[in-house]
Amino acid sequence: MLVRLLYVSRAVHAHAEEATESILNSAKAHNLSNGITGVLCYGGGIFLQALEGGRKQVNELYTHIVKDPRHQDVMLLAYEEIEERRFGGWTMGQVRLDKLNPSVVLKYSETAELDPYAVSGRVSFALLEELMATAAIIGRA
Repeated sequence: MLVRLLYVSRAVHAHAEEATESILNSAKAHNLSNGITGVLCYGGGIFLQALEGGRKQVNELYTHIVKDPRHQDVMLLAYEEIEERRFGGWTMGQVRLDKLNPSVVLKYSETAELDPYAVSGRVSFALLEELMATAAIIGRA
């Protein structure tokens, strides 16, 4: 059974570039062998990540993320059973939120700086869908 999980977290360190690269590198290596796909958005010290795959594998990965010292304030935004993957082409695609056109973020948020803690999981997922449609996601598998 396939599931999709969406979570948000804050980087432990204000400048999360090194942590982000570390997360992306470990995700790409781990996810391919475990059938997990998804996308990681980061900017302003915030990570927004969608994970897709088998229920057991996604749950185990999320449990690991919650305990990961690079993350804090981890919050589950959405979890659902799915019929098909939306991010099947990415072992872990990436988006730099701070590089996006502010009008895209403003479409889904009260301000031009996205705060996934202040919006629903459905809204955060809608943003990811738009980013995918506009080719803002990089790092295909």
